[in-house]
Amino acid sequence: MTMPLVSVIIPTFNRAQPLIRAVASVLGQSWSNLEIIVVDDGSTDSSIELLHNRFGSSIRLLGLPRNRGVSYARNRGIELSRGSFIAFLDSDDLWQPEKTERQLAFMQAEPDILISQTDEIWIRNGKRVNPCKHHQKPSGLIFAECLPLCVVTPSAVMMRRRFFAQIGHFDETLPACEDYDLWLRTACRYPIPLLAEKLVTKYGGHEDQLSRTIPALDLYRIRSLIKIISSGILTSSQKTSALATLKPKSKIYLKGCRKRGRTKEAAALEQLIKKLAD
Repeated sequence: MTMPLVSVIIPTFNRAQPLIRAVASVLGQSWSNLEIIVVDDGSTDSSIELLHNRFGSSIRLLGLPRNRGVSYARNRGIELSRGSFIAFLDSDDLWQPEKTERQLAFMQAEPDILISQTDEIWIRNGKRVNPCKHHQKPSGLIFAECLPLCVVTPSAVMMRRRFFAQIGHFDETLPACEDYDLWLRTACRYPIPLLAEKLVTKYGGHEDQLSRTIPALDLYRIRSLIKIISSGILTSSQKTSALATLKPKSKIYLKGCRKRGRTKEAAALEQLIKKLAD
């Protein structure tokens, strides 16, 4: 069996129709030496049946017995993959036909690059929109830009296999903001260059987005910030910047805790942040 150069991992949960569109966009790539691994995270809709009927043996399908979350699904896909390069595609997004070929050439031209991302087209509620200035993608050593919000898109990245040995996998304890956490761990040590071509179409505004279905997303950003500050891998200036981001994010969350009577949680978080700042 010919080994694929690129493994494409698509996690999915109850997104049968967009999933078909996503898989078709990978099968339509101009670069063909790739494998597609769809990790079905315990879907209860028609996802698996539609995949079998539409794509058959042209994809590798891993069906998980129950829903464990996107981090768990992506990590199982990484373990199953065989390519020297790994890319992710969310099941509600799609790729332009040249995405793999252009990004692979970009990374092969720079053998020391561990990871890169491309630019993207945004579709919100069926209409194309332009991202705000603070959502525009930076390039290179971007740790400071990664702190306030997630500026790296899973559907737009490609990494070398050794990336995971050096950085680690997605944190399976995080039900959301798992990508934010991974990019913090990456950007504090390595550049994340941008291929400034819009090779991904990213869809938003639908009801099953994690940002709509999981409450208190800032809690998981706070947990990620606490983890990276506690890790001991940050430079002194990086730690200062991370603390400067943690404090206002925590202030908003703490206010919500007190409003809802969760005073013990608020006190414990305040004590932890104070300890990190010492």
